[in-house]
Amino acid sequence: MSKKFNESELKSHEKMAKDCFNKTWDLLEKSERTEEEEIEMIHTAHASRYHWRVLVDNGKGGPLNLQRGEWQIARVYTVLKRAEPALFHAERCLKITKKNNISDFDLGFAYEAMARAMAAAGEEKEFKKYYDLAEEAGKKIKDKGDKDYFFEDFNKGEWFGMK
Repeated sequence: MSKKFNESELKSHEKMAKDCFNKTWDLLEKSERTEEEEIEMIHTAHASRYHWRVLVDNGKGGPLNLQRGEWQIARVYTVLKRAEPALFHAERCLKITKKNNISDFDLGFAYEAMARAMAAAGEEKEFKKYYDLAEEAGKKIKDKGDKDYFFEDFNKGEWFGMK
């Protein structure tokens, strides 16, 4: 059983979870990063996920926050061309997604994370499987804005020559 935190401590954890997620996102969006920024990106992604775990363990947030945290960590490692940790976190993202019946936008991104990680690993057959699943899930996203956002992200970025 993890430590229980008071409301003030939980607000601090929530602020850190969000701030670290946003900092990671800012670093991901940079076209060029220094080595220090790449290291910071790894740490902030993991820190965000840690703070969400604390919140979930204390009745705040839920599986979706954990799923998105795993997705972001997988994206960081994919961008950094580190296939093994990208695969590990993409698989965790997909596992959380399926276990909790998370669908729509987040299901598409769970499959996208797997596809990119498989591409980074050079696993062509598995890449194709997850790429197709991501595309299919994307087509089923109900909200037009979410669907447009998904496909904008899906159609850019590194696919390691597999797309």
